[in-house]
Amino acid sequence: MSEQPEVLTHAALAGAAHGFLGRRGGVSTGLHAGLNVSYSEDEPAHTAENRRRAGAAVLPGALLLTCYQIHSADVVTVTAPWDDADRPKADALVTDQPGLLIGVLTADCAPVLFHDAEAGVIGAAHAGWKGAIGGVTDRTVEAMEALGADRARIAAVVGPCIAQKSYEVDAAFEARFTADDPDNAPFFRAGRAGHSWFDLEGYVAARLAGFGVGSVAMLGEDTYSQPERFYSFRRSTHAGEAGYGRLISLIGLS
Repeated sequence: MSEQPEVLTHAALAGAAHGFLGRRGGVSTGLHAGLNVSYSEDEPAHTAENRRRAGAAVLPGALLLTCYQIHSADVVTVTAPWDDADRPKADALVTDQPGLLIGVLTADCAPVLFHDAEAGVIGAAHAGWKGAIGGVTDRTVEAMEALGADRARIAAVVGPCIAQKSYEVDAAFEARFTADDPDNAPFFRAGRAGHSWFDLEGYVAARLAGFGVGSVAMLGEDTYSQPERFYSFRRSTHAGEAGYGRLISLIGLS
């Protein structure tokens, strides 16, 4: 692992401190080697140091806040900080408060960072397939609008997640999406009998655009196929490993 965290950024979010962080540059060892930011599978001291490094790499001196993610469409508007032990159960955070770094954890699910530069409002969402079809990105945009944002001004970027070439699903999974909206069919590519390949990144981006978000971009980074750069739940599961790490994506206002 490299000594410094790898921080991926996008020009659409240039007005806010932000970064989609990979696994490089952390202190965790073994299966979680690198910048693992999950407390559930690692030494607490390692996780705390990795979170400190992640925050310092994006917005030094800011307070880093995450939620207890539950694969929902629930969004929390951050008005004051909380302790990690008391973090709210939700899958997205929004704020207009400077000095705070809000973030989401992923390991194949899609992280989405949002910014309305004119209003000074930011958001971060964890969009796994359940949250994505449940509308977590829609709810994030609405929560930002409640703080004065305008969806036509919002820039949203989908960060590293499992790519279609790596995401095989069964017929029941595909049927759930096409029953929700027949226009979801193009996000599935036929595979072996009874299976297909799902484009999570494309689905999330299209849903953002369809909801009126003004600027939508994708980083196009596959977590599954790059073990040296990213943690991946599905890759670890396929390898029969006992655990897997978590990546973090952060955005803040200075």
